[in-house]
Amino acid sequence: MPDTTDVPVSRYPVPALDAMPEDIRARILRVQEKSGFIPNVFLMLAYRPDEFRAFMAYHDALMDKPGGLTQAEREMIVVATSAANQCQYCVVAHGAILRIRAKDPLIADQVAANYRKADITPRQRAMLDFALAIAQRAQEVGEADSAVLREHGFDDDDIWDIAAIAAFFGLSNRLANFTSLRANPEFYALGRGRT
Repeated sequence: MPDTTDVPVSRYPVPALDAMPEDIRARILRVQEKSGFIPNVFLMLAYRPDEFRAFMAYHDALMDKPGGLTQAEREMIVVATSAANQCQYCVVAHGAILRIRAKDPLIADQVAANYRKADITPRQRAMLDFALAIAQRAQEVGEADSAVLREHGFDDDDIWDIAAIAAFFGLSNRLANFTSLRANPEFYALGRGRT
């Protein structure tokens, strides 16, 4: 296995923690305290503080809200669309979160490889079909697509959430790929039942 200790987090410089604005540093330290490490996306985005704040505010509005989608389903959307967008960082990082939230060590790999063959419900498959349509061909999405989701019990706010998560992570995937953002090694083992 190659030594990756000297591989940069991204193609852009990472500001020193003590040089970051206080609000950003405080958020990063809270994440580090909770998870035991600093996810590289925080370090990459800290290069542009105003964009860090806007990105995190929209992320939190989409991913940390109550509603008809579970937290695991929200992460499922991220993993499936990130796999389609070939975003290694988001597949690895959000795959770890999905494994934890779903309490299933296999689900993230299944969803990333081919969600249509994954051990998920028909409702979740319909959700991911719609999310992938938004990620890959949003210009073709119409009322018929929403009608399919309503048949599976999703309401209009749920449908908006699915679309918004797929669209937001399209942005995230493209930034991560553009900056050559590397996934933290810690993500690979999370939620797999080993340390």
